Amino acid sequence: MLTALGACSGNAAPGPSSTTISLAPPTSAGPTSGPTSAGPPSATNGSVGSADAATPTSLRVDTVATGLNTPWGIDFLPDGRAVVTSRDTGSVSLVDGTGTITPVGTIDGVEHGGEGGLLGVAVSPTFATDQRLYVYYTSAADNRIASVELVDGALRDQQVGFTGIPKAGIHNGGRLAFGPDGLLYVGTGDAGDRPSAQDPDALGGKILRLTPDLQPAPGNPTDPALACGAGYDVGHRNVQGLAFDDRDRLWAAEFGQNTWDELNLIEPGADYGWPAVEGFAGPGGDPRFVDPQRVWPTNEASPSGIAYWQGSIWLAGLRGQQLWQIPLLPGDGGADGQLTDTPIPHLTGAYGRLRTVVVAPDGSLWLTTSNTDGRGDLRAGDDRILRLQPT
Repeated sequence: MLTALGACSGNAAPGPSSTTISLAPPTSAGPTSGPTSAGPPSATNGSVGSADAATPTSLRVDTVATGLNTPWGIDFLPDGRAVVTSRDTGSVSLVDGTGTITPVGTIDGVEHGGEGGLLGVAVSPTFATDQRLYVYYTSAADNRIASVELVDGALRDQQVGFTGIPKAGIHNGGRLAFGPDGLLYVGTGDAGDRPSAQDPDALGGKILRLTPDLQPAPGNPTDPALACGAGYDVGHRNVQGLAFDDRDRLWAAEFGQNTWDELNLIEPGADYGWPAVEGFAGPGGDPRFVDPQRVWPTNEASPSGIAYWQGSIWLAGLRGQQLWQIPLLPGDGGADGQLTDTPIPHLTGAYGRLRTVVVAPDGSLWLTTSNTDGRGDLRAGDDRILRLQPT
C-alpha cells in the first residue's frame, strides 16, 4: 500500500503513411553563447545531420497505428508492446508493432480540462515481477501520481502515492521517466503561478525525483531541501520532456512563454531561471541560473516529449509541427558549457502537431501526433503513432 504525500504549500489532408528521411553528413558548428534559434524550418522530410559514424544514412517513417484519442504518454512493456495514455478520456491502451490497439482500462479520478488529464506513464523497471505502471494525472484537486497493476490485460489495484502537484488549465507538466538509478523523475509545471517555480517549498515548476514507492528519493538536494525533499531542481515553466543519454545525463524540454523554448541539461539543485529568465540569461550571464543548451522560437517548437536516439536528442514540436534532431557533441562543450550541435528539423508540417517521442525496445523511434487535442487540424487517421527506423 502506498502512502500519499501532500503538497508543501477544419480537416486537413491526411499525412503520408510512409516516407524516408535522408541523412546529411555530420555538422560541425560549435556551440554559441547567446540566444540562438535552431534556424528556420526546412522543407518537409529535409536532410538530417548525424552525431556519429554509426548513424544510418536514412530513416524510414511508417504509420504504426491510427485512430487514437489525444495520446499523451508512452512507455514499453518488456514484451515490446507500448502502453499509451489518453489525456482526455483517462484510458490506457496497449499498442503492438502491427498497430493493434487493445484497451486495458481507465485510471480512476482523472479530470480532464485544458491541458490537464491523464498525462505521463512509466513502466516499472521491475515490471516482470511487480506488473506495475506509474501514471501522472489531473484530479479534481491537483496533479498526482499513482501506481496501478497491469495483470492479464486489465488494470487493477490503483494506489495514489504522491499528491499536491499544482493543477490548472495550463502548465501541468506531466512527464514521467525512470532513470538509470532506478528512481522516478517527474516534470511539473508552474500551473500559471510563476513565482512557484522559484519557491523551494512548492512542487510546481520543478523536476522531482521519487523512489518506486513514490516517496522523496534519498540523495535529493538538501541545501535547501526542495519541494518537501522531492525536488531535484527549480526554475521551470513547464517540463513535458525528460530523457537520459548514453552517459546517464538527464535532459529536459521546456515550454517558453513568448520567445524561447529550451533544451536543458539537468543538474541536481540547479536553478533554470524561470520566471526571471526565458532562454539565455544574456551577455555576461547570471551566476544564479543555468543556461539552456539550445533555444528555439516558440512558433518553431513548443516541445513536449524528447528521447535520446542515434547519438542525438529528438524533440517533438507541437506548435512547430516538426521533429527536431539535436546531435550531441563529445566532451564538455567548451567554456559556455553547451553540449549540442546545430539542430535539424524533420517532418515539417507532414503530420501536424507532434507530442511524444520514445525509443522502442526494438531500437526504433516511436512518435505520436497530437491533432485531437483541440489545437490541431484533424487529418484522416488522427491521432497516430509513427515509427522511425534505419533503412
